[in-house]
Amino acid sequence: MAARNRTNPLALALLMCLYERPMHPYEAATTLRQRGKHYSVRLNYGSLYAVVESLERRGLIEAVETQRDGRLPERTVYRLTIAGQIEAQDWLSELVSTPVKEYPAFEAALSFLPALTPDQAGELLEVRAGHLELEIAQAEAIAEMMQKHALPRLFRIEGEYSLELKRTELAFVRKLANEIRTGSLEGSEWWQSVHEDADDVITYPRDWDRSIGGKEKTQ
Repeated sequence: MAARNRTNPLALALLMCLYERPMHPYEAATTLRQRGKHYSVRLNYGSLYAVVESLERRGLIEAVETQRDGRLPERTVYRLTIAGQIEAQDWLSELVSTPVKEYPAFEAALSFLPALTPDQAGELLEVRAGHLELEIAQAEAIAEMMQKHALPRLFRIEGEYSLELKRTELAFVRKLANEIRTGSLEGSEWWQSVHEDADDVITYPRDWDRSIGGKEKTQ
């Protein structure tokens, strides 16, 4: 039985392409791009064949023939094995049903926000809001275009999800920027005080440390 290795969404995307029919890796990547799946899955042509080799080594896909088109190099056509069909279904089912802890870069940045001054943080959040507004406008234009081409909602649902996340993030960023600007964010007084002297080192109050990390260790 193939070992579980479910860390690369590109591998799942390839499995799903081969679920339809046998094809060579470049055709699978082209199919994904034509369908706009590169907005949801990082389509890295440089690592594409490494993913193919991994799937083949795990017994999830197998080569069925080679093709040559004119002077182009030979291309190997792959198909799913029975194990590959099972893995594709199990992997997709797990992703749909079970939330996983992800580590978004913006969440990491927010966790260290006090290292910036309140003014800096507020200004940078406003900049982020501008970027999000542009991304939302672009996503809305793409969604409108797909709708005009009568693409069923089933096949554009990931774009709808992404758009809702961006709208939610924009609302959060605007609210946070306003709270920082008005000083209504809880902890603002401490935040401002640690930046009043450029020589100060940012140190969280000890009672905050205890409330987050548990009881203070005794020396």
